[in-house]
Amino acid sequence: MALFVPGEPGPVDQVRTWIRTVGGAESNVACNLAMLGLRAKWVSAVGQDAFGQAVVSAVRSSGVDVSGVVVDPVRPTGLYIKESNAGGSPVRYYRRGSAASGMDRSMLDQLDLNVRVLHLTGITAALSDSCLELMRALFAAPRETFRLSFDLNWRPKLWSDRDPSVLRELADAADIVLVGDDEALAVWETSDPAEIRRIVPHPSTLVVKHGSRGATLIEGDIQLFQPALRVDVVEPVGAGDAFAAGFLAATLAGASPERRLRSGHLQAATTLRTHDDVGTPLPSELVTSLLDADADEWAAAHLTEQGVLQA
Repeated sequence: MALFVPGEPGPVDQVRTWIRTVGGAESNVACNLAMLGLRAKWVSAVGQDAFGQAVVSAVRSSGVDVSGVVVDPVRPTGLYIKESNAGGSPVRYYRRGSAASGMDRSMLDQLDLNVRVLHLTGITAALSDSCLELMRALFAAPRETFRLSFDLNWRPKLWSDRDPSVLRELADAADIVLVGDDEALAVWETSDPAEIRRIVPHPSTLVVKHGSRGATLIEGDIQLFQPALRVDVVEPVGAGDAFAAGFLAATLAGASPERRLRSGHLQAATTLRTHDDVGTPLPSELVTSLLDADADEWAAAHLTEQGVLQA
């Protein structure tokens, strides 16, 4: 989607200058994966308009394959407004009747599923009945080469006239599930990782994100909590998508549970330090040192807005 953030300080209703960028959960994940050196492809639909061109161009410039993006000649590109601040940014969506909401299961015929991970989110399921049909078709596709990753990505405004109970069905049919504890509380009435596992027992991997506290991984007999990295937060929207990319990249690399969670936290830090949905990479030597740090060194680390690590 096209994304607009305030271009000047002051109350949002008095802001006259806005900065146009781009954003969206799945494209954010794809851009972060490309940043980490993996081949990533983003498939969606945009309108035949300037915003659609801008979105595709921006995602492509991040190194993501956009050859599967459909250009809809009738429906417009979706957009949203982000009232940006460190404490949490209200988001206003304008995507009803958008090109992405017109996606349907016919898109499945165009997809090459010879990949290692297929990443989907609950946002797509909320856009329309046809999008939900596409999601169910993707979940039903044979997983001969890939694992299916699903991020709940709860957006209550998108579900105001739809039935969110389908999110449990989708989550339980995935291989990897990522969910914020606040999202689980809103949708499933619990924020406890063990209880969330009871609600979605079938995925081989469950990650429950606890915001600035950290994240819990449940996998087989393992239940591991890894504290988050301390970061001077500029604005939090998009950090969950960056976490997903870092975690998935480390999972594909066969990393240990602790390293996979730390990789998620480190990638989330790139977005926490910017007003955009996708940040800039951290120095590779810093990433390596923190991935290899002992528990005390990790807990003492502090990433400032200027990018200075203090320990």
